[in-house]
Amino acid sequence: MDTMDLYRRAQDGFDAVLAAVRDDRWDTPSACAEWSVRDVAGHVVWGQRQLRAWASGADYGETAGAPGAPHPAVLAGADPVETWRAAAVRTLTEEELGRPVSLPGLGEVPVAGIVPLLITDLVAHSWDIDQDVRIEPELVAVAFGWARANVVRRPGFFGPELVPPAGADEQTRMLAFLGRRVPVAVGVSGSRPGGSHQ
Repeated sequence: MDTMDLYRRAQDGFDAVLAAVRDDRWDTPSACAEWSVRDVAGHVVWGQRQLRAWASGADYGETAGAPGAPHPAVLAGADPVETWRAAAVRTLTEEELGRPVSLPGLGEVPVAGIVPLLITDLVAHSWDIDQDVRIEPELVAVAFGWARANVVRRPGFFGPELVPPAGADEQTRMLAFLGRRVPVAVGVSGSRPGGSHQ
């Protein structure tokens, strides 16, 4: 499967979750430690803008939305859904995907090697906003694969790996690996989640 196609599907899933957020929920806590729903949106907007800079070779000095930043909400704007949609990077050329980027902990990788990281980010943060969301199995596989090879466990990145409940499905196992505690009623094979956006 084409990586950018998977990335667009991850974006579509995140967009559906974000668009379903009620007006009175933006400043309530998300499942991402210390971040509100608006903070999560701001962080994901930051990631899109950072990707665009990496792909073009431009400098992007904004740090308000970086992993571990205290208040990424400032990047979400008055309308987080429209801010996200304006920032989303839907296509990249072969040249852009091949541009080398140096990342702490990962070394020098082409932009194409960063796209699975951003798929993982979108998948995890979709769940942080809506713990009932069911993520496409192919996206779960990409996120789980990237996390197993590259996860950084420190404050502001990923928490300690958790033990998933007995009989957990692959989505729950992936989320537990990323340090997210999933309610048993949602994450056990054969159970029905409370809702779905994908």
